[in-house]
Amino acid sequence: MAKRRRGAEANKHRWRHIQASLRDTTILLGEFRAPLLWFSIAILGGGFLYNFISTIANEPTDGLAESIYTVLTLTFLQPPNRDFPHHVGLQLFHFIMPVIGIFMLAQGLADFGSLLFNRRSRSKEWEMAVASTLKKHIVLIGLGHLGYHVALKLHEAGEQIAAIEFNANADTIAAARELGIPVIPDDATRPAALEAANIREARAIILASQNDSMNLQIALKARSVNPNIKVVIRIFDEDFAHALQEQFGFIALSATEMAAPIFAASASGVDITNPISVEGQLLSLARITVSEDSSIAGKTVGYVEDTYRLNIVLIRHDHHSEMHPTDRSVIQTGDTLAALGSPDHLHHLTRDNE
Repeated sequence: MAKRRRGAEANKHRWRHIQASLRDTTILLGEFRAPLLWFSIAILGGGFLYNFISTIANEPTDGLAESIYTVLTLTFLQPPNRDFPHHVGLQLFHFIMPVIGIFMLAQGLADFGSLLFNRRSRSKEWEMAVASTLKKHIVLIGLGHLGYHVALKLHEAGEQIAAIEFNANADTIAAARELGIPVIPDDATRPAALEAANIREARAIILASQNDSMNLQIALKARSVNPNIKVVIRIFDEDFAHALQEQFGFIALSATEMAAPIFAASASGVDITNPISVEGQLLSLARITVSEDSSIAGKTVGYVEDTYRLNIVLIRHDHHSEMHPTDRSVIQTGDTLAALGSPDHLHHLTRDNE
């Protein structure tokens, strides 16, 4: 069972990398649409002109298609399938089109290849362009020790993330970008920075910086732009954390609760308790409502416990609660589960329940 689960997770990771690559390539093509358009115009226009001149000069081609093909081969410094023309107008194509190919296409392809294979060379504008394509994603503020590990957990769980980090020289920025995460080097207290991370389309924001007042300031700005966004905020003062939860509905985690899996699970929509440590292992209790499209609907309790390595301590169905359900109990759509396990395993269960 565990081997099959690891294989499924590996397949999910590969598919996420393929999706990220396709998204990157699509954006790159969009960024270079102007050079591609001008190149196309040069080839097609040159083909029409070549066909026109060849007809006037009494050196006709076999049609417009051959004229366009001739111009295209000349652009790439390839000999055409015809003798060198006698008319000076046609001869000029043999010298002009290679220059156009070198300066218009070659430069564009060089830039395209550099950006495609070297993510570190991409500019802030590029990261903003990638972030703008995300929907229902998670915005992560701060890529310090905690923030980077939260990003890793979210990435492993298949979440889409856009990060904002004030320190443009942070080592974690390059590491996050290698995972395909767009990182915008900017001050997140600026509304423009949040807009660049497409905060309006985000479903959650995690504030992982070490500055309580700045975290609160950013959280309030995010809520003003996106009133429905889920806010997970790092607060060092435990009393202040509970006050924020009561007053604003933020998921405020104090210094004693700071574990990357907890932040990741909270941002993903898990109703999860503060973790307790049992012989060095963090365990939390999560409440999960089985959705209509959930992959665990119709499965037994034993299957879910073995697959996700956690314990189902309660099932509530039609206002009836079953404590410590048997392994053969079947989980149905609409059931509410109380599951005990590590934040990582609870997060995986929640993802498959969506």
